[in-house]
Amino acid sequence: MSDCIITRRDGFVTITFENYKVYLDTVNHSTPQTLYTARGSLAAASVGNYALFAGGYTGSSYSTVVDAYSNNLVRSTPTELSVGRRNFAGASVGNYAIFAGGESGSGSYAATVDAYNTSLTRYTPTALSTAREYLAGASVGNYALFAGGDTGSISATVTVVDAYYTDLSRTTPTALSVQRRGLGGASVGNYALFAGGENTSRVATVDAYSTDLTRYTPTTLSTVRNWPAGASVGNYALFAGGNSGSLSAVVDAYYTDLSRTVITSLSVAREGAVGASIQSYALFAGGYASSPSKVVDAYNTSLTRSTTSLSVARMWLVGASVGDYALFAGGYNGSSYVNTVDAYTNLIAPIYLPITAGSKYKLNSATETTAASNTTLTVYMPINGYIKYKGGKIT
Repeated sequence: MSDCIITRRDGFVTITFENYKVYLDTVNHSTPQTLYTARGSLAAASVGNYALFAGGYTGSSYSTVVDAYSNNLVRSTPTELSVGRRNFAGASVGNYAIFAGGESGSGSYAATVDAYNTSLTRYTPTALSTAREYLAGASVGNYALFAGGDTGSISATVTVVDAYYTDLSRTTPTALSVQRRGLGGASVGNYALFAGGENTSRVATVDAYSTDLTRYTPTTLSTVRNWPAGASVGNYALFAGGNSGSLSAVVDAYYTDLSRTVITSLSVAREGAVGASIQSYALFAGGYASSPSKVVDAYNTSLTRSTTSLSVARMWLVGASVGDYALFAGGYNGSSYVNTVDAYTNLIAPIYLPITAGSKYKLNSATETTAASNTTLTVYMPINGYIKYKGGKIT
């Protein structure tokens, strides 16, 4: 609940705040604490009050580091991955963020799965049915799904889908209709969608899995392409950009009934952008556009596009959401790996509240205070508590 209730009693007008928030019709940008280690080709997923950024490649080693950002953007470093790796995938289900597959070095491909609960305790559930890299993750109902990938080359792509239930047990639902790697994943309504990718050629195929893991094949993407970015907003799953033989700016939107529309293109054609969502926006950040890109395209629930920027241009970054924030972490800027994290929100913070002399207030767990004179409070959201305005007059 997010609410503000006004009542009048005993000479006071009382405003009671319960998880009160105010939103903009655009996005704000900040740069929280950097990653513990600079790296790219990492994986991301969210659980509880945390967005997790795991593993990746530092330029010289395969990282086991996990950075966890809380819903107020404080960073911690929980237990490391059981195996260092890059080019793997993250997805969330129930009380777990799950990281699966990847390349673990020297041409070795991992079937390893690491899962983190809401307390950031690490578990190692049943491995993938097939070791692979360049797979995609998405969630639907009680399942986190990991689809496609390759076992060492573009000629060794797979159709395998592994599904993890809320208790971390694994099943293998109906395979993808077309084998491929470099596909995009996103969820909408009762479906997890996997779109595009490549095998010996680029594909436009879209496979959708329902909450009971039944597979459907909705209308294909409007153009064949690999490395599209997926993200969701409102009633839509969006697949943006990629490479169709040349860099693509196309964005396909799938509604909850799996019907497809083609919406306003990205502001810059690029491949390997990454997606994340906040309250009323799907954001597509970075990627490669003849060089690493710093562009962020934001689509609202009406599918109108606006544009902002990363603090550092980069590709091979990842995105995840926590609380009121979409975070984009790590990557490669064309000459080195980076530890930069960019955070976006459409929440207004702080908010300024006028207080009249004699009024009483207790906000966000502070003790009750009586104002000695007219003043203005600076309060960060969400706001909980109350203000009792003396005499019922607010100035």
